[in-house]
Amino acid sequence: MKKILVSLITVASLASAGGCLLVQSDEMNVTWEGYKTLDKVAVSGQFTAVDYVPNKKEGKNFKELLVGSKVSIALNKINTHNEERDKTLLTNFFEKFTVKTIEGEILSMKADPKEKGKRVYHGVIDVNVSMNGTAVVVPMKYNYEKENFTAKGTINLFAFKAEEAFNTLHESCSKLHKGVTWAEVGIGFSTTIKATLCAATIEKKK
Repeated sequence: MKKILVSLITVASLASAGGCLLVQSDEMNVTWEGYKTLDKVAVSGQFTAVDYVPNKKEGKNFKELLVGSKVSIALNKINTHNEERDKTLLTNFFEKFTVKTIEGEILSMKADPKEKGKRVYHGVIDVNVSMNGTAVVVPMKYNYEKENFTAKGTINLFAFKAEEAFNTLHESCSKLHKGVTWAEVGIGFSTTIKATLCAATIEKKK
């Protein structure tokens, strides 16, 4: 009963202040994009075992919800929509990592400058990514549109001391990759954030 009363008071306060109550999902979709051949052909995939712990489920702004949020990703659960490719990646790449999970935490968030005096819903977040026993702060560009919060960034596998895994994958796929495998990898995540009790609807792109 106490929790219900506190929740009702919070909602009433936000509504009377003319603000928004942002509510985020406790699920997160995490993807990557590797590259092969001199033409840098993309090969995308998704991690299917992701444990996401939001900093807050509800709040008045993105920072309250997201900064401090953490994610733990199992490396042995992936989907590239190609079973043979999945097996190759698991055997010749992810299984070579010394730590079998990727850990991430959102450290900070900064919106881009206003456009024509109006607030924008995109900017940069800094994410501490721990992979293969090495932590690197990765800047990622975020965007919010139609209740969908997305972020994209780039990592270099060598920054995570993943040379062994990279070399094993490259050797096993050298023919398919026409002799070129890129150490650069695109990473991204998305989650749902709904805005309610707004005095003015959040501006959305048409």
